[in-house]
Amino acid sequence: MSTTLDFNRNEDKVKMLVSHMKQKAEKVHEGGGKKKIEAQHAQGKLTARERIDYLLDKGSERIEIGTFTADDMYSEWGGCPSGGVVVMIGYVSGKQCIVVANDATVKAGAWFPIAAKKNLRAQEIAMENRLPIIYLVDSAGVFLPLQDEVFPDKEHFGRIFRNNAIMSGSGIIQVAAIMGSCVAGGAYLPIMSDEAFIVNKTGTIFLAGSYLVKAAIGEDIDNETLGGATTHCEISGVTDYKCENDKDCLDKIRNVFDKIGAFEKAGFDRKKAIAPKKDTNEILGILPETREKPYDMRDIIERLVDDSDFEEYKTEYGKSILCGVARVDGWAVGIVANQRKIVKSKKGEMQIGGVIYSDSADKAARFIMNCNQKRIPLVFLQDVTGFMVGSRSEQGGIIKDGAKMVNAMANSVVPKFTIIVGNSYGAGNYAMCGKAYDPRLIVAWPTAQLAVMGGEQAAKTLLQIQVSTLKAQGKEITPKDEKELLDNIMDRYKKQMSPYYAASRLWVDEIINPLDTRKWISMGIEMANHAPITKQYNVGVLQT
Repeated sequence: MSTTLDFNRNEDKVKMLVSHMKQKAEKVHEGGGKKKIEAQHAQGKLTARERIDYLLDKGSERIEIGTFTADDMYSEWGGCPSGGVVVMIGYVSGKQCIVVANDATVKAGAWFPIAAKKNLRAQEIAMENRLPIIYLVDSAGVFLPLQDEVFPDKEHFGRIFRNNAIMSGSGIIQVAAIMGSCVAGGAYLPIMSDEAFIVNKTGTIFLAGSYLVKAAIGEDIDNETLGGATTHCEISGVTDYKCENDKDCLDKIRNVFDKIGAFEKAGFDRKKAIAPKKDTNEILGILPETREKPYDMRDIIERLVDDSDFEEYKTEYGKSILCGVARVDGWAVGIVANQRKIVKSKKGEMQIGGVIYSDSADKAARFIMNCNQKRIPLVFLQDVTGFMVGSRSEQGGIIKDGAKMVNAMANSVVPKFTIIVGNSYGAGNYAMCGKAYDPRLIVAWPTAQLAVMGGEQAAKTLLQIQVSTLKAQGKEITPKDEKELLDNIMDRYKKQMSPYYAASRLWVDEIINPLDTRKWISMGIEMANHAPITKQYNVGVLQT
């Protein structure tokens, strides 16, 4: 542990980052702004967040996916807070589920490109974990100025309906409520769900609205007659439940969920939860004020796991990665964590904290295989600058040992959960289960940084390239010019390393308060327990 002075300085820095995160979240929660919220209320409608809050069990735990989606994006269109859609994992009538709600205060709930990506992420979570999904629909459809980025490609809007069909065929529960506009291709989403609810007078669903009908076939008709609750509940039979208002609709959904039967479980081990012996709040003072300083990752682990009990695997071998089993909120977990302390290797050599060495990669690969053998979910705590480079590492086979670790992790059949504590650079991000390797959930602390390499190294590399290019063009570069170039590169690169840059693009599911980490892991494993493991674990050709 740090000295009292260091601890206080560290704690102040992290608390400031958490406070900044909360302030940004509060702004996001306003959606399109107070006037738009008032307009929604004037129509007798709740906002997306009010609907979710009313639907979920009172006092129950919940976690939001993608609060900061589209942060600092689409400025030319006035922004798109949270991507215009709110996604929450919580409990309805005691059943864990994921809720997706269009925010009609943001461009009438129109689908921006990032909104499609966020909806697909929500469906991916539902499919991977066989988690019931509830859609609260209130959308004007595709945002037409950006239709070429939303409509035709594989991971665009149409993929959502494909997923509806796949989930239906797989027996994953889907329920939809039409609580506002639901037009054109978007009309398929609720009707491809198992059951569809519609709110009288405010909910409408049709392939073409009244103006388009008039233009296309010359028919004069109003939207309510064309596709309102009465039409679809009494004439077409398209929808299943007619609701008087938003609250009545949400009450009916709760009533339906109250009758859902038990599900087959994956069988992950859980015992009664025990709070960590060591004070969880101390996590905030352990992370150094500057990311270059070392610290002992065990201090973090012991404040995250039940009873602060961490049974470490191969303690004296491969010391730059910590592996071991523990419990989090009662759930058995296998932890793979980067050690940021400077340690001695088995040969007595000093190893830099946060760097993956050959022996550490070998140890981690073996541990991951053991957890798969025992059906223990994996938790990765990332604070990694990459793999060790240089002649000694290359001659020692770092590439092959790193490949073993990546192979063992990528082929894992037990659920994986990734927490980016600090640095997440280059191939280290990959080996420690970055987004490309299908973690069930991946979140970042406000202290996180994601990039192909550290800011200073990247900026100097980019500077050398830029200076060489300018000199080749016959331009004279003074030391002052070089400094200006370096400052500009650093500013741009630092912005791209920010966890908000990553969260904005859904490279991480959420930025979280470090003190909420136990909740995220626990709810994540509970979610994963809905999906029995059906695949055989096989690491392929790279056997250790």
